[in-house]
Amino acid sequence: MGGLVEIPKILVVDDSHSAQTLYQKLLSGIKVETEFAKDGQEGLEKVLAQSFDLVITDVDMPRMDGITLCGTLATDPKSSKIPIIIASTFNSDKDIERGFAAGASAYLSKDEVPELLTKMVSELLWKNRHLQRRKILIVDDSRSILAFLKKGMKDSGFQTQCAHHGKHALELLAQEKPDLILSDIDMPEMNGFDLCKAVKQDPKLASIPFVVMSTNDDKGKMKRMIQYGAAAYLVKPFNLDQLILLLEKLLSDHFLLLLKDRERLDLERESLLVSIASLVSALEARDPYTRGHSEAVSSMAAQMVALSGASQSEVEMVAIGGRLHDIGKIGVRDSVLLKAGKLTDEEFAHIQKHPEIGKAILEPIPSLADALSIVHCHHERWDGKGYPLGMKNTEIPLWARITAVADTFHALTSDRPYRKGMPTPKAFNIIATERESQLCPESVDLFFDWVDSKPDGELLY
Repeated sequence: MGGLVEIPKILVVDDSHSAQTLYQKLLSGIKVETEFAKDGQEGLEKVLAQSFDLVITDVDMPRMDGITLCGTLATDPKSSKIPIIIASTFNSDKDIERGFAAGASAYLSKDEVPELLTKMVSELLWKNRHLQRRKILIVDDSRSILAFLKKGMKDSGFQTQCAHHGKHALELLAQEKPDLILSDIDMPEMNGFDLCKAVKQDPKLASIPFVVMSTNDDKGKMKRMIQYGAAAYLVKPFNLDQLILLLEKLLSDHFLLLLKDRERLDLERESLLVSIASLVSALEARDPYTRGHSEAVSSMAAQMVALSGASQSEVEMVAIGGRLHDIGKIGVRDSVLLKAGKLTDEEFAHIQKHPEIGKAILEPIPSLADALSIVHCHHERWDGKGYPLGMKNTEIPLWARITAVADTFHALTSDRPYRKGMPTPKAFNIIATERESQLCPESVDLFFDWVDSKPDGELLY
């Protein structure tokens, strides 16, 4: 679960009561907290005393006008990153230029406010939240250019990291992934061409927007860099404000693509979970024991994997694999699945097919690719005497080895149609005895670490 998202706080600075009422009405349509000041001086005092995410100000006000307020906020370290919208009846080109020169992020005429304000506020808040603090890797062999760009990036709210050539950049990329790469072309050790190729050929880095800068405006070089995957090409010397606008646009587009991809994956995941629930329900309808067993194995294996330091996505996939590890029993005859007595050799051979059946059922679902090893290999043994493939030792996928321990423990301690579940201490002894024969030693150790992590030895799975 994510943390609570703070509601953005907006300060409206305007001496007109009717204007304040209009802003209150317009901003009530989006999720923000609004506070008011009656002139620039009061607005300045409020900003310096509190934390605001955006300021909307009029121009013509007593004590301090909006242009002065804007300029004062832009030069104060505490408030310089706050986006400011100037909304005024003074809307000539000269007035607008004055507003932007003072540090405004946007300028609206009062006539445009009813139609455009909420959209502009939403965009600036989104940009401030998602684009600020983005990390940019700057690659250039000129220390003066690095210093110039680093300061410009910092003043615009970006974090920066600097490399002196392509090889240095690759070393930094191996440690931390930036949100965008800004690189020169002509450099020692490794030039921008080779760096761009290396980045775009690495699946982990290929999606990072790559911007090239060079003193050479040769069209051939530009086309070559675009062919390698560069998102844009800048010719030195360039205007820093133009560079910032370009970077913000590229990062905004890139973020939206990631957001859409995440939404697509979330929809696929919802659909997947519905499918899983249907599959498990079909099996549980035939074998009531499976319900408690699958859920317990899923929870136990997921907790063990979490204890190993795995990521949240890995833990979730193990939980899914645990729930589905016996799904292949859908293809096992009722006379075998529900038999109370000992199985014949033929019946045992029949039930041994369930890992292959489970794999065949789930293989067409791409989202479950990482869980297939659990379903297919949870009956493999460390000594190679398991099924269906006779794998041994570390040939068996780790998640399947961990699930096998959870599966064994719960099977030993649960009531079955043909026997009563054994006491927990006896099951512990069997798990320990089977270490390095049936069960993976590393996974057995992780199992007992999990047991020890439970309060007062209470096994809640």
